[in-house]
Amino acid sequence: MSVKIRLKRLGTKKRPYYRIVVMDSRAPRDGRSLEEVGFYHPIEVEEKQLMVKDDRIKEWLQKGAKPSHTVKKLLKKRNIQ
Repeated sequence: MSVKIRLKRLGTKKRPYYRIVVMDSRAPRDGRSLEEVGFYHPIEVEEKQLMVKDDRIKEWLQKGAKPSHTVKKLLKKRNIQ
């Protein structure tokens, strides 16, 4: 099983809200996740946009999980990678 760290879209039309989740790579975008490790709210002010559980993300990365392109950029903002 290949594990990915990616975004799960929530919210309404034109008001997106994303959870950063660890999922099987074959699962659908909004399907069942293994663990939720943070959230990304692009409409909020800069300080409230991103929240991640640093220790959990690092643990999943050590286990071999691959972040998606967008998640990789968000993690780089927080200096996790």
